[in-house]
Parts: sequence; C-alpha cells; structure tokens
Amino acid sequence: MAGEVERLQASVTAIEGAADSTIALVNGLSQYIRDHASDPAALTAMADQLDAQAAELGAAVAANPLP
Repeated sequence: MAGEVERLQASVTAIEGAADSTIALVNGLSQYIRDHASDPAALTAMADQLDAQAAELGAAVAANPLP
C-alpha cells in the first residue's frame, strides 16, 4: 500500500510540474508573438516547438486514460 501511495504522489508531482509549465507557456505565448512579429523564423521555431509539445502531451494523455 505504501508503495502505491508513493507512486501516486510521484505522479501528482509530475502532473503539477507539467501543468505549471503549460500555464507559463500559454501566458507567455501572446507576448512572444508580439515581440517576434517581425521575425518569421522565430515564430516558425516557436510553432514547431508547440507542435512537438502538443504531440508529447497528447501521447501522455492517451497512454494514461482514466479508469
């Protein structure tokens, strides 16, 4: 039982870190776009990064469905 509680605590901690990162990304995204509006390469790089992170997040959700 104790091992399962520790495993659940580790999962919660990992999710909290991912959630915090996602919130920071979303909050900073609009400003990043404004700051780099004249730099298409920077915007393309950010779009590519977002695509990769969205795919990773989607895979994590699909791999861990709710019971």
